[in-house]
Amino acid sequence: MKIYTRTGDAGGTGLFGGTRVSKADARVAAYGDVDELNACLGTVQAQGDLGGDIAGLIEQLQKDLFAIGARLADPAEKIADRVTKVAVTDADIRRLEDWIDRLEAELPPLRRFILPGGNRAGALLHFSRTVCRRAERAIVALGTDHVEAHLLAYVNRLSDLLFVVARVVNHRAGQPEVEW
Repeated sequence: MKIYTRTGDAGGTGLFGGTRVSKADARVAAYGDVDELNACLGTVQAQGDLGGDIAGLIEQLQKDLFAIGARLADPAEKIADRVTKVAVTDADIRRLEDWIDRLEAELPPLRRFILPGGNRAGALLHFSRTVCRRAERAIVALGTDHVEAHLLAYVNRLSDLLFVVARVVNHRAGQPEVEW
C-alpha cells in the first residue's frame, strides 16, 4: 500500500463508508484535533522517564484517541459494530475517573489556579490538555445529535485527567507549582 493516493489533491478526503468531504469539513477538523492530541501525547512519551504507570496510562490514552478518531470519521457508524477496538463505553470513562482519583491522592490540594509549566513532560501535558479542550470544542461543534454522548464525555474527562497527570509528573519530579 502506498502512503500517497492522490485522492486528496483537490482538497477532499474520504470518511469511513466512502463519503467524500472537504478537508475543511467540521468532522475532519474534529478528528484532526484528536489526531493532534494523540501526537502531543506521543511527544510526552518521548520525554522518557515518566514512570511505568504514567507511560502505560498515556499509551492507553493514545489507543483510545485512535478509537475516537475512527468513530468521528464514521458518521454512518458502519465501522462501530464490526471493530471492537473502536468502542468507547461508560467503562472507559470510569477508567479515566479512577485514574484521576488515584493520581489526585498523591497531590496537595489546589488553592489557586496554577500556571501551566514545570518540567518538560509536565509542560507538554499541560499543552496536551489545551489541545484536548480544542478537540472537545470541535466535537461539540458537530452537534450533539451527530456525535455519540460517550465520545463527548470521554474527551471532557480526558482534559481533566491530563491536568492531573501534568501535576503528578511535576510533583514527582520535585517541580513546584506556580500559583496565579
